[in-house]
Amino acid sequence: MLGTLSETQIDDLLNDLPIGRIGCHADGVTYIVPVNYAYDGVNIYTHSAEGMKIDIMRKNPEVCFQADAITNLTNWESVIAWGRFEEITDMIEKQDVMQKIINKVMPLMRGEDAQPSHGFTGDASNVGDTIELILYKIVLSKKTGRFEKE
Repeated sequence: MLGTLSETQIDDLLNDLPIGRIGCHADGVTYIVPVNYAYDGVNIYTHSAEGMKIDIMRKNPEVCFQADAITNLTNWESVIAWGRFEEITDMIEKQDVMQKIINKVMPLMRGEDAQPSHGFTGDASNVGDTIELILYKIVLSKKTGRFEKE
């Protein structure tokens, strides 16, 4: 059976999943890339090092976000959301966002010394004194969700 996810189911899925994909487009190039993220019911928060994704979103901040939970080909849930990229520059907000991401990602890391990659400092709760880590949010304007269940 195919169906549509309710607003509550969409929010639950976005809260539960650790990885989504950002789709962005500028200068004739479309780029889709996986990211780990946190969701607060309004915005998607994530981080990145400098690179193609950030360059594209700075040129065209209108993006798409997708996340899914797939058990098999006939049992899955998927959310697609649209929104606007906004780079976070305030240091207090950066620390708050970084903590949200750490709280979501760290329980999924394995090993005693596990650390999320690229951009995190040696102390995971520290965003660093030099700004290498780019923290940003996607301010969502629309969300849709579908599912299939056997």
